[in-house]
Amino acid sequence: MKELTKAEEQIMQILWRLDEAFVKEIIEKLPNPKPAYNTVSTIVRILEKKGVVSYTAYGKSHRYYPLVNKEEYTKAHMKSFMKNYFSNSFEKMVSFFAKEKSISVQEMEDILKIIEDEIIKQKK
Repeated sequence: MKELTKAEEQIMQILWRLDEAFVKEIIEKLPNPKPAYNTVSTIVRILEKKGVVSYTAYGKSHRYYPLVNKEEYTKAHMKSFMKNYFSNSFEKMVSFFAKEKSISVQEMEDILKIIEDEIIKQKK
């Protein structure tokens, strides 16, 4: 799966939330200052060329919808992130965030509980 730019990801987040939308509806959901209609239209067409968005035509208008679900993209993006920044090591990634104080004690305890539950599940 091709990596998306920040602007493309922002549009995808909106499409995932709305399921489908016209460019005008996408613009309404973007933060201020709103980009020009042509800018958003161009980004959506790029997403279409990348194979992550398609559309239904209504005359000259197009209603766009995602071809890739959010979970699928997140999984691919996180794999790339882990590979590029942490040598494919979950341990290095968690260690980095823990040492940077980006993870609270409660979050670390929650992560440990999830891991413990997963270990039990996989051992069965």
